[in-house]
Amino acid sequence: MTLSPTSTAQEIIDRLRLLGSEENIAGMARFGIATEAALGLSNVELGRMSRQVKTDHARALELWRSGIREARILAAFTADPKALTLNEARRWAGDCNSWEVVDTLADLLVGARHDRALVPEFAADEREFVRRLAFAMIATAAVHLKTEPHSTFLAWLPLIEAHAADDRNFVKKAVNWALRQIGKRNAACHAPALALAEKLAASADRAARWTGRDAVRELSGSKVLWRLGLAV
Repeated sequence: MTLSPTSTAQEIIDRLRLLGSEENIAGMARFGIATEAALGLSNVELGRMSRQVKTDHARALELWRSGIREARILAAFTADPKALTLNEARRWAGDCNSWEVVDTLADLLVGARHDRALVPEFAADEREFVRRLAFAMIATAAVHLKTEPHSTFLAWLPLIEAHAADDRNFVKKAVNWALRQIGKRNAACHAPALALAEKLAASADRAARWTGRDAVRELSGSKVLWRLGLAV
């Protein structure tokens, strides 16, 4: 079966099932990926498949509704950012049960520029993967939104500080990721991000302290300082 832009959601799912690998599923589990609904295809394979089937928003909605890990990642790859509504984004966020689906979805939501509305909303949500999505969006935006003013990212630093004490693994790592990516964005963002990292590193809270120390280590490193023109 050769996939094409006219392939239906069911044809794509049938292809996913055909290519599935039990061995790969076992490997995914070792990386903390939820495998209950996984077929065992890598994101590289799914990226290749997304280029074959192209963008189709209606079909992406069908793929997501299947609940299959690979179909959901393909849905995020092939949904139309211009067509994705806020309510669709909220529903997809609420369905997430694995960090790598969250991080793939973050790319789509930033492309749709839903980060502006959903970052604070999702950060306030107590669900682990919804909150992770807020900070994954910040990290993704810091890398990919090249023309966005640095004030956008500095305005998110208080949100990072507010949730740095969330010790749930997938939230903690995303908060840390967001802080590091803001600090590495440019020289204007570096100093405020590093200052927050140093503040968190001195915190009495273990999760906040871990986030701060890890961020300080990277943001103070010669590689980052050289790239930003801050090395002495």
